[in-house]
Amino acid sequence: MLDLSKDGFLTTSEIKQRANSVFTDTASPNVSSKFTHIPTHKVIEDMSQLGWGVVDAKQVKARKGQGFQKHLVVFRNPDVVINGADGDTVFPQILLTNSNDGKNAFTFTAGLFRMVCENGLVVSTQEFENVKMRHMGYTFEELQKQIRAMVEQLPLTVESMNKMKQIQLDEEQAKALAKKALTTRFTEDQVEAMDFNLDELLEPTRDEDKGNDLWSVFNVIQEKILDGDFTYMSGARIRKARKVKNFKQDIEINQKLFAVAAEFIAA
Repeated sequence: MLDLSKDGFLTTSEIKQRANSVFTDTASPNVSSKFTHIPTHKVIEDMSQLGWGVVDAKQVKARKGQGFQKHLVVFRNPDVVINGADGDTVFPQILLTNSNDGKNAFTFTAGLFRMVCENGLVVSTQEFENVKMRHMGYTFEELQKQIRAMVEQLPLTVESMNKMKQIQLDEEQAKALAKKALTTRFTEDQVEAMDFNLDELLEPTRDEDKGNDLWSVFNVIQEKILDGDFTYMSGARIRKARKVKNFKQDIEINQKLFAVAAEFIAA
């Protein structure tokens, strides 16, 4: 397999340490004999030919079916970058999820990575629906076609980001955004029943994120929601939120958060 260590990409051994199921060459013995299995490392090799290297990899914990479980691979292309006028550098990313148990197709999702906080954001808009490719019939040509289509949609993401930077929020709007964002981790009934300190959610952790524009406020909230960097009252007890560690939950919350912010663009 190719060495992808250049440009900050993970090496084969580093990927294997994080998600060994990426290199499983056979499908789970529980799948039908008719199932066509394409190992994830084949897609990694093909993506590298398109200029996309691996910057992260994870897999779900599995008591059974070790080596066949669902996993995540995050790709980045050093030639595809968004340099904001304010110095906020954002790298578009492509997230690939797959498993070797016959239950999942290859699923590609668009994301953004902010250098200032090393924080990933999964994009969820009508333009960026998840792209699914079945193992059966997988070809490099089809992969190239799908990745090209995703990259062609990136200007729409840049446009959304720029609109967020132009929208200024007053204190009431910022708190409304923070409260709505909480529903990505809790039910609406829980948000109403529990006592959250919205000022805590809105407090920037670094100078680069200070500002009242929608993009800055949203990124502060997004980071705290995912990192569990906030407390809340449940009954008479003060609880500390937990960091989101499950990558499936991380992606789902990210997509919901982006959708919440998008509502403020349209408002």
